[in-house]
Amino acid sequence: MKYYYDEILRGVQLLASHPDTLFLGQSVKYKGHAITDTLKDVPDDRKIELPVFEETQMGLSIGLALQGFIPVTIYPRMNFLLMALGQLVNHLDKIPHMSGGGWRPKVIVRTMVCSPEPLNPGKQHLGNFSEVLWGMMEWVVVENLWCAELAYEGFERALNRDGATVLVEYGRLYGS
Repeated sequence: MKYYYDEILRGVQLLASHPDTLFLGQSVKYKGHAITDTLKDVPDDRKIELPVFEETQMGLSIGLALQGFIPVTIYPRMNFLLMALGQLVNHLDKIPHMSGGGWRPKVIVRTMVCSPEPLNPGKQHLGNFSEVLWGMMEWVVVENLWCAELAYEGFERALNRDGATVLVEYGRLYGS
């Protein structure tokens, strides 16, 4: 039996094994949310701690990707990713179209649908906008990692895909 959290850790280790990956976002170096713990085996020099500025974070991620890095950009709640939609939908997703298919920046977005238990974080932290995101984008792939069997494979596909991916993790499964 595969355990969800273990498969997430395997996926992060796979990403970290690639020499071009950088991990950025809030609480990537310092404790702050559930995703932080999944980065424990990532070297600190590959982590970029950022303030809360979601749209700028996505813009930085796109710029890094255009320079040949593979940014793994972390939004600990899917609701926070909404703040970056302008960059995600109007820039990252449209670059392949605007460049005639010449550029397909590889940005890996990690986000989470939080659990209402054991402590309900409130409505502004519990959103799941996977289907809406999927419907808004042509080139960026949304991967729902809703079970252990899909978790590692989702990370693997994101790393091997020519282009960007949003990986949607589920906080309620971290303890399973």
